[in-house]
Amino acid sequence: MDTKALKQLCQSLPKSTCVELGGPSNIMSYLVHGKKFAYFKTSAPEKWRFSFRATPERFLELTDQPGIKPARYMHRFHWVTVVDVRNMNEEYLKELVCWSYEKAISSLPKKIQKQISI
Repeated sequence: MDTKALKQLCQSLPKSTCVELGGPSNIMSYLVHGKKFAYFKTSAPEKWRFSFRATPERFLELTDQPGIKPARYMHRFHWVTVVDVRNMNEEYLKELVCWSYEKAISSLPKKIQKQISI
């Protein structure tokens, strides 16, 4: 999966929005009702590195793999960064992104959760 396909996946999830922030952070965030579930770094030297939230168990599993590391400043919340998404299994990456999306939804009020259907 390339970055274009991954952006389309993130954008296709129900009620997902994309917000681009310029300097100094330079990130393209994907949110559901204001809760971030994934983001791309948009500036060099980390351009198009992709980050998402994982379970504590998967965090350890993922960060043991080459090309995946704890996300800067977000690792304490079990966010990981994939250096090059083309090197990851497409189905596994989709599963991880969808889990991160569902985790963001679970932190929303119950009333809003009921309005969102996957």
